[in-house]
Amino acid sequence: MEHLLKTHCNMSSREIMDSKNGVSTRRMDFRDPVVENVCDKFLRRSDVGYEKYGRTLDDERRGKHKDLLGYLNDIQEELMDAILYIQTAREEMMEQMQNQRMNIIGQNGNDGQHYDSYDNTSEY
Repeated sequence: MEHLLKTHCNMSSREIMDSKNGVSTRRMDFRDPVVENVCDKFLRRSDVGYEKYGRTLDDERRGKHKDLLGYLNDIQEELMDAILYIQTAREEMMEQMQNQRMNIIGQNGNDGQHYDSYDNTSEY
């Protein structure tokens, strides 16, 4: 019982409210801060979804709010968006690299005109 009191005293008001509403709490130790950051993002993403839709993914599945085809459609749309984000990021990176290259050329006293005919972004 003493352990439970210590745990309860160390809980934030949100954690106490969550525990009363059936939300489980787990303390985890991370050896890798990258993994910890990803887990934090998953939790925040879950909170956003819950605030937006008023239910968890588990509630959605158990309540049959969406069928398997609906989940597959969601996955497909998310992956299509991811590909668009990848392409946009690649184009942004290429533009930044090109600008940096032209700045270096300019610092060396060159106007860079003979580089204009070479376009290496077509592969991206």
